[in-house]
Amino acid sequence: MKNPWFLPAATLLVGAVTGYIFGENTNSSSPSAAAGNDSRKTRSSLRFETSETTQSTKRSKRPGGTDEISRLPGSSNRVQALIEFYSGLTPGQLEDEARKLESLPMNERMMASFLLFGRWAEVDPTAAMSFSSTMGFAGMFVRPTILQSWASMDPANAAKYYAENPREFAMMGMMGGGRGPMGGQAGASIIAGEWARQDPAAALAWANSLTTEKSQAMSAVVGEVAKTDPKKAAEMLSAMSGGDMGAAYRSVAAQYGASDFNEAQAWIRSLPSGEQAEALAAAIGGLSNKNPEAAAAQWALMPDGEAKNRVFGEVIADWAHENAPAAAESIKKQTSEDIQREGMRQLMPAWVGLDPTAARKYADSFEPGPVRDSAVQFYIWSNQTGNPSDLVIYAETITDEGDRNRSIGMAAARWMRESPEAAKAYVEQSTTLPQDAKQRILEGRGWGGGRGRGR
Repeated sequence: MKNPWFLPAATLLVGAVTGYIFGENTNSSSPSAAAGNDSRKTRSSLRFETSETTQSTKRSKRPGGTDEISRLPGSSNRVQALIEFYSGLTPGQLEDEARKLESLPMNERMMASFLLFGRWAEVDPTAAMSFSSTMGFAGMFVRPTILQSWASMDPANAAKYYAENPREFAMMGMMGGGRGPMGGQAGASIIAGEWARQDPAAALAWANSLTTEKSQAMSAVVGEVAKTDPKKAAEMLSAMSGGDMGAAYRSVAAQYGASDFNEAQAWIRSLPSGEQAEALAAAIGGLSNKNPEAAAAQWALMPDGEAKNRVFGEVIADWAHENAPAAAESIKKQTSEDIQREGMRQLMPAWVGLDPTAARKYADSFEPGPVRDSAVQFYIWSNQTGNPSDLVIYAETITDEGDRNRSIGMAAARWMRESPEAAKAYVEQSTTLPQDAKQRILEGRGWGGGRGRGR
């Protein structure tokens, strides 16, 4: 294979979406779901027509390969066509198609690769895994999708393969957030989550048998159960033991908080004292998804500490979409600059999209300093409709040099696209920007200008 062709952020997103598509198509043990799975072997799960005649006609006209599919109008049509196309291929044909992926443009290649490997893992997972090992660094980005799709069909054998081939998955679970190599979610938790959808008891037994990634796997099992029955998940936790139960407690608390916060609080009080603060923060985060104003009220009652500080941004992010002025007022009442600045990071993107005039007036209500700097910075970064020349002037009011230079650079880069001569003249004549920042902006190498306080 050639050099890796995946952009990490886009790849993780596509992988998660694709895993969801294939997981939804296969994850159930009920008779009705089994019948649905059988029908999905011959038709796309995304098809909405109910007429068999219409379906037959559609199938007879469907594109015959990725080249033809790539020319279809509408991205959702292309995804549906790829799912249909790959669903009709044998494992050998899927391997042939995998070898053709590099001929596609990058954006189409990413989507096609994850749909292809997700399907391949359903019919011949060991061959799909073997092929991914020939892809070099790029293979690490499709391996989580193969593992999830395999586990959605046959979790026991997926778990066996995972245990017997640890080096193939060595990069999974490293670093934080997301899925895939260096993307946060360990392979054991992927398998456990899929297994729990089919047989929670068997999944929990397997998770308890692990010596590594045990806490992640248990958390995935109870988290999956908690989505539909948080009380049952809490009962499952009471029968567990282990050195690190925190992730499992938080996983259940988040689902419990969304479904019945009063019951969640009662359950949290039964946990070890050292786990209660983080579990309560998780429950408030879950409640925030459903009722951010109520979550804000519960947050205010929390004892001070890291758990309280951590969840504030989550609440503000949800609240800003429903009632930005109320969320803004809550930020203003805080006494910690760090909490206020984190709140600005979550508030401004939503509020600027809804009412940029009100958002700017709010930012200017603060005295010059770190909190206003954060408000102005995220106002500028989020403002897609404002005049770039005005945003550049506004960015000059930021007191922190690093934050100021980055914000000016962001606005100037937009200005360059709209009026390059005027933008270039501003940058060259600026008495605010240092010379190295000017050079970076003019050369299109980023915003430059120091690290500052920004995140």
